[in-house]
Amino acid sequence: MNTVTNYIKRLFLWELFQGLSVTGRYFFAKKITLQYPEEKTPLSPRFRGHHALRRYPNGEERCIACKLCEAVCPALAITIEAAPREDGTRRTTRYEIDMVKCIFCGFCEESCPTDSIVETNLFEYHGQQRGDLLITKDKLLALGDRLETQIAADRASDAKYR
Repeated sequence: MNTVTNYIKRLFLWELFQGLSVTGRYFFAKKITLQYPEEKTPLSPRFRGHHALRRYPNGEERCIACKLCEAVCPALAITIEAAPREDGTRRTTRYEIDMVKCIFCGFCEESCPTDSIVETNLFEYHGQQRGDLLITKDKLLALGDRLETQIAADRASDAKYR
């Protein structure tokens, strides 16, 4: 009996009609495709995108060159060099993130004791040449200055989930 049923199903292309029925159901359903550059999808408040370095309200950079983010980075994407200042504190002389290596795990952000390195909601960036995705300290600080209001708002909304 089972072989007869299988023969009839193969003869009348039963699997093909099952597949076409699924296609037909979705053909008349409401479309969910977004036209990307014009329409943006909503991002989670915990989305991890491009990195940025923050400053204190007085304009001084927050990074104290503790190198915890460099130590905890599983992809070894962060490079830090530090030097002491006249007042005895340490500050970074070189802070680079290789965005090609970065896996956006967020460990650097979690390990930072001064909340200096953050990952923003910015995900639209690219590089046209080999060194374009090696982000230096100046670029990270400029991005942090530009997005500080958005970063502060994300920090305030993220505090609700902790």
